[in-house]
Amino acid sequence: MAFRLLLLAGAALAGLALLGPARAAEDAPKKFMIYVGTYTRGTKSEGIYRLTFDPATGKLGEPALAAKTANPTFLALHPGGKHLYAVGEIADFGKDKKKGGAGAINAFKVDDKGDLELLNQESSEGGGPCHVVVDKAGKNVLAANYGGGSACVLPILDGGKVGKAAGFVQHIGKSVDKGRQEAPHAHSINLDAANKFAFVADLGLDKIMIYKFDGATGKITLNETPAVNTPEGGGPRHFAFHPNGKYAYVCNEMASTVTAMSYDAEAGKLETIHTVTTLPKATKGNSTAEVVVHPSGKFVYVSNRGHDSIAQFTVDEKTGKLTANGHQGDGIKVPRNFCLDPSGKWCLVASQDGDDVQVFKVDGTTGKLEVTGEKAKIVRPVCVRFLAWK
Repeated sequence: MAFRLLLLAGAALAGLALLGPARAAEDAPKKFMIYVGTYTRGTKSEGIYRLTFDPATGKLGEPALAAKTANPTFLALHPGGKHLYAVGEIADFGKDKKKGGAGAINAFKVDDKGDLELLNQESSEGGGPCHVVVDKAGKNVLAANYGGGSACVLPILDGGKVGKAAGFVQHIGKSVDKGRQEAPHAHSINLDAANKFAFVADLGLDKIMIYKFDGATGKITLNETPAVNTPEGGGPRHFAFHPNGKYAYVCNEMASTVTAMSYDAEAGKLETIHTVTTLPKATKGNSTAEVVVHPSGKFVYVSNRGHDSIAQFTVDEKTGKLTANGHQGDGIKVPRNFCLDPSGKWCLVASQDGDDVQVFKVDGTTGKLEVTGEKAKIVRPVCVRFLAWK
């Protein structure tokens, strides 16, 4: 059986660094399996795709269908590397009319070829789940429901299946934009490094809701500081921690901005540092989609849909503030999620309307993304995840 080990950006890099240069080079993965979540409804995509990636050359293999499933837009790999979890971004799972429909959380086993065997599906307890993570201990799957304006926690059972939701929170309220913020719209869920707090960016509320997370029971309860406000009308979407744990960043979808925040790990408290634009100039119809921090902590990247680019920023590690560092838009068309490999040398960008995943090389000194010309055709890609594959 192929030896598998999931390497999460940042954590894996730190682990390799502790081994020293020789051991780190020896233990670094020779190949990755890349998993790509897609939109399937109304498209020719059939589900989750897989392809290999060579970190020495930046070359991609040929895509193959790993699992046929409906709207598996966002993916999360288990820390053990043997299971993958995907949202089913739908609103009719279980056809529960009283709840107005719900989405699905799908549990898969990774086989020797990298294909995905469906283990089971459970309700996300809300419509349109759009983001999913696995906790640091590999005991729970957490998901955000955009349509339902809620978040859920499903336990991971023996063998990798998911159980019925053990934790659930329903958001209430609205914000200033009557068209987009008429109700709560939870857009992402993330955990801190200590696995103690969960952060749910809610586009409809202009807030990041903060919850205490109990990994043993799967329960989530409001923190003493229950939320941090984001810029009014901005629509917070995705959220990422700096590897030093002192800062965090949220991209505001509707305003095309990114907000830097300081983080108090003991209290689970966020405070705004500043907010900067992701655009070189006003671009009608633009919206941001993803925010990623480089494993070195020196750079932050945000995807622009409309301007069709990845905005590049440098980080002042003394303050957490961001400084604009240009844009990379070559061949990019409506970029959704993008992902850095654990070494921080490569960036893979999913272009939803370009129907491809493109490889950029990261300049380790400047942080700028350099064109390689390497890409793979995948219909309506949304999310990219790396699995080390030896």
